[in-house]
Amino acid sequence: MPPPTIYQFYVWLRGISPLIWRRLLLRSDQSIADLPYALQLAFGWSDSHLNRFRIHGKEFGVHHMGGPIFGQRADEIRLVDFRFRADERFLYEYDFGDCWEHRIRLERIRPLEPMRTYPVCIGGRRAVPPEDCGGVWAFQQYRDEAPWRAQELLDEISECVRERDATGLRDLVEEISTLHTWLRLDRFDRRKAIRRLRQYATGDPEWQWPQGGAR
Repeated sequence: MPPPTIYQFYVWLRGISPLIWRRLLLRSDQSIADLPYALQLAFGWSDSHLNRFRIHGKEFGVHHMGGPIFGQRADEIRLVDFRFRADERFLYEYDFGDCWEHRIRLERIRPLEPMRTYPVCIGGRRAVPPEDCGGVWAFQQYRDEAPWRAQELLDEISECVRERDATGLRDLVEEISTLHTWLRLDRFDRRKAIRRLRQYATGDPEWQWPQGGAR
């Protein structure tokens, strides 16, 4: 059997501008079950929704309660089994309600670096949309309105301070936290993604999400 190679994947969220993207390296002998976890950790999703791949006209993925039933166990299918060619593309869908579609392109096939752990994220830009925000259209609307709402919120805080309205300030706390998330969407913490992926690759249980499981 030939030694494993490394697949360099470029992944981006469809329908969103500017692009939210990641560049990932996976071993060719890793399974299709490894890929969704690599994507979840690299993008910063919570793995709290159903997901699936569409590859060569068929659906693949890790089965979850209430989700689609796939023709073959994901951990029995290696990436190399798909015989991907350079520049070939396929689809990953996360959350069948909000429908976040990730386009995946195999950029190149690289030699294995024995001292490196895989999967690993080697590049990316921007944070993913907040979970359950309503899909592409709602996300872009909220994102574009966030700076205006931030200014309004500052005005409301100033008014509460002037009037010494402690109750009013408390009521604004939750919105301040939520708005902070929307104002930081241009930031991608690659160090965190690398750390989580390394935990996954080495079997460190810290990689897992607190809640666990898709819904």
